[in-house]
Amino acid sequence: MLPITEAKLENKSSSEQDAELSDQEPTTENRPLEPLSEEPVLTKRDPEGAQPRYSPTTTARAQAAPTSLVQLEEKSAGNENLEGLSEVFKVSEHGSRGVSEVEDSEGGETNAALAAAQQATVTVKILLMPDEQVMTMAFTTGLSVLSLKEHFATELKIPSSVIQIMSNGSIVQDSETLMDLGVRPLGTIELQMSSTDPENFPIKPLKNQQEDSMPDVITVRVQMSTDTYQDVVVEIERFTHRKPFLGGYRHKITGVEFHHAAVQTVPKRRPDNGIEKFCRDTQTVKEKTQYQQTNNTTSTQMTKIGCYVSNMTDKLVSPGKYVTSEEYNMKRTNAAIVIQTYTRRWLATRYVEELRRQKTLWLEWEEQEAVRKKLEKENRLKSEYERRVNAKTKEDFALLYTALEKWRKEETDRINATLTGAERKAALCALLDQEAQLIASIGRHKLNADEENNKKSVQAFLDKCAESKKWKSFDGKMVEMDTQYTIRARELRDIYTSVNMKYLTQDERLDVLLTLKHTVKEHDCKLTQEIVELIDREADLLMRGIKESSLEGLRKRISTLFLQYIKTPTFNPEVTRLLKVPQDPTKLRKNIYFCLGCRNYLPSTEFSMTTKSHTIGRCRHCNKLDNEARRREDFSKYKNMLKYLRKAETEYSRKGKIAFLVQEEDLQYLIETIWGAQSALSAADDLADLVMVRWDRYFEWSPWNCVLLTKEEAAAHLTIDNVDEAYGVVFIRKIKQRHILAKKYFSRITSMTQNLTDLDSKVSSSAKDANVATILNAVPGASAVS
Repeated sequence: MLPITEAKLENKSSSEQDAELSDQEPTTENRPLEPLSEEPVLTKRDPEGAQPRYSPTTTARAQAAPTSLVQLEEKSAGNENLEGLSEVFKVSEHGSRGVSEVEDSEGGETNAALAAAQQATVTVKILLMPDEQVMTMAFTTGLSVLSLKEHFATELKIPSSVIQIMSNGSIVQDSETLMDLGVRPLGTIELQMSSTDPENFPIKPLKNQQEDSMPDVITVRVQMSTDTYQDVVVEIERFTHRKPFLGGYRHKITGVEFHHAAVQTVPKRRPDNGIEKFCRDTQTVKEKTQYQQTNNTTSTQMTKIGCYVSNMTDKLVSPGKYVTSEEYNMKRTNAAIVIQTYTRRWLATRYVEELRRQKTLWLEWEEQEAVRKKLEKENRLKSEYERRVNAKTKEDFALLYTALEKWRKEETDRINATLTGAERKAALCALLDQEAQLIASIGRHKLNADEENNKKSVQAFLDKCAESKKWKSFDGKMVEMDTQYTIRARELRDIYTSVNMKYLTQDERLDVLLTLKHTVKEHDCKLTQEIVELIDREADLLMRGIKESSLEGLRKRISTLFLQYIKTPTFNPEVTRLLKVPQDPTKLRKNIYFCLGCRNYLPSTEFSMTTKSHTIGRCRHCNKLDNEARRREDFSKYKNMLKYLRKAETEYSRKGKIAFLVQEEDLQYLIETIWGAQSALSAADDLADLVMVRWDRYFEWSPWNCVLLTKEEAAAHLTIDNVDEAYGVVFIRKIKQRHILAKKYFSRITSMTQNLTDLDSKVSSSAKDANVATILNAVPGASAVS
């Protein structure tokens, strides 16, 4: 067994190596060995006919002998085999004329030498382009370039047809061999390998070689005779793979590893003795069954003198009609035609039945789709009607105002078309009064809805404060944890619910007030003093027998002040993360803008900015009031379309930005003005069934890479790989024209996207620096190195 540390002694003489190895070996008593369990370096063999390659940890002795033959070929005249190889190489350089001359002089010896030269090995250095990684392997001189390509195609896992090999700047043909390229036996040649299709089949570099101090070339002193020594230059072949591990031992004290000899040596290849050998499967006997008819001697007996044979069983055989070959062939042809006729009839019947079945399925699917679309439309109309009748959210009231504006326009058009003069003015005044009454009714209904929504929002706010901390553990289970802040928030939520509870008895109400009083008295401030005073006042009135209807105002004041108490971070620390207004005044001064409508200073989140905005303008509340008073437009359909678009872009890639810059007003202009509020294919104008998708699904969505289609058309469109081949020229020009108009209108989106990209890069670098600083602070004595 050879120690693995021998790789570090390869540049020294063999005597020095033996001396150092002997110095490292301890005695048997103090050298305990243990089997190795670490994964060792692997070694891989070349294809058939190639010399073995060695990893950087292999000793130089294993390669010194074959490399020294190259030097001995030039300087030693006593080696007849090398002279023959050199002579054959010279013959290949001088062309056909030199070959004929050698054949005339040498005869059969030249053929043998040529065969030996083709079996000789050479060192081939392959330069992988464009990464310029060098691979060193050994091959026979008779190996063709095509076989070389097939070998590297297996190694690099790419087709051999895309591999291109060059030598000295010129492309090498597949039929050429390494000998044709001018390499000498046991010599070295350098080739460049690249891919003709680098986009689809790039030549990826192999794994980086392990760090090692082994040089590329070492000098080995070889003993030529008793007193003669010669220095031979040995070239080290780098190997990127790891050799197989067959076991070994490690010294427990020194840590030196000893591998089994089978790991570091390559088995010698058996010489070819000229006998063709086969595997076990090809050595079995091939059997063949052949029938033969043997001779059987028979005889006949007839009636004659002295012999009687009965003719009771004899039969009279008469010849039938003679059938010619033409008649026989015609009979077989007619029979084949009959068979083909019935077969084709059967195939046609089966094909027609399959078409009938597909038609039935198609009609059933069309009927189901029609029923589904009808039900969806009915449900949508029913939902819109329910939203208008029982409006609760902002979107519901926007839909109600839109319906009111539509009714006003219809009535105005009817009055203008049927009446004139004073009658027309009177009808318009009556319409205006009716519109004012409807607006007042909507306002009253809105106040009731706001009150109910306010209660729901307060309850949701309190539930969120009292919610336990949740996270997913390593085993996939959800873990919940209650902190002192969440427990405090839960207690305050329960007290607030009890304070607002109705239909309580006098004792129950007094109990609730007493609990509330003890809770707020924990902190002494102006707010708590006022709450305590109101609690005492209500308790006194209850003891006097005052009706509950007279105490509603007082109870509402207690509930409002206690809610203010809950929203104070001093009394309820858990509420800090849910407050919209930051408690730090320095943060409050940032991102504050002036609204030109309500004349208030508001945070930036209260302003809606479109891609065409040049100034801050008015806040969201002022825009909503203006819309209710003037235009009365409903953006719910565009909001749903924008939500669908952003969800689809998120599924494609999380790096998309343009879909999140576009607002409802921008999408409204894009759909109504650019695309005419109808599908580009079927001209369907139902906005509830239209979606905005990518025109080319391989690029990010943008106003100049989109198309307005129905949901069914969009699902089929997104399966197309090349839109230029799927659609006609006229349709594509129509789409491109709309893309140009959209790109001109939304010209600021490009610069906004670039600013967002720069901002993301700055945030990423800042986060990276913060992580590095955290790590450096966590490690004592660590410092950053530029």
